[in-house]
Amino acid sequence: MTETFFGQVDLASLSLWLFWIFFAALIFYIQRENMREGYPLEDDAGNPSSNEGLFPLPRDKTFSLPHGRGEVTVPSGQTPERSDLALEKTSATNGFPLEPTGDPMVDGVGPASWAPRRDIPELDGHGHPKIVPMAATDHFNVAAGRDPRGLPVVAGDGEVVGAISDMWIDEPEQLVRYIEVDLDADHGGGKRLIPLTMARIKSSEVKVRSIFGKHFAGVPQNASPNQVTMLEEEKICGYYAGGTLYASQARQEPQLG
Repeated sequence: MTETFFGQVDLASLSLWLFWIFFAALIFYIQRENMREGYPLEDDAGNPSSNEGLFPLPRDKTFSLPHGRGEVTVPSGQTPERSDLALEKTSATNGFPLEPTGDPMVDGVGPASWAPRRDIPELDGHGHPKIVPMAATDHFNVAAGRDPRGLPVVAGDGEVVGAISDMWIDEPEQLVRYIEVDLDADHGGGKRLIPLTMARIKSSEVKVRSIFGKHFAGVPQNASPNQVTMLEEEKICGYYAGGTLYASQARQEPQLG
């Protein structure tokens, strides 16, 4: 009697082995796709890492960006990280902290760091800038809460640096992202944006605790009065955030709760 093929094969065992092979291949594929951002790896000093890990980098993939913004290729075509950081190592061994060598708020390091995003505004689904000043649109008005326009801005050291002149709206999200301060001449003059999360709006003033009066002149400015780019947002937010630690030497000392 001639035996059939399936009569000599354990179908349950075969199914199990096929599943494990498929599962291993899936893990390999997902892990490589996960390496499209943040790779090739670098050490603390920004040099190529000596150990890339178990999995090889995936092949380059080119994505077409919407609204005519060109193409981006990853992983090899990623925007390079900043290489001009004013930092020095505190130890020859990796993993130890880096210390600023200049003014960290100006240099954009530590808590004041920013990423080199594209110097173009973020767009909504229709290709329009997402964040615009309220003065440039008639679609929004203050329906609830306290309108900060006209209130004085008080810095972390108690200095009055100017007054709120406008609010910048994220139109798709329908919320305020920034408030705009018109600085007086003693604090640099001109207009600066303040991230709403870094301000406390009170009945008689707007308090910005993270930086002092002398720092407002150094707040990065947006080039256009009607839009802010992604790179400008990075630098503005990093500046205020960095002031939480770097605005004074006292803030860098150990704090006891």
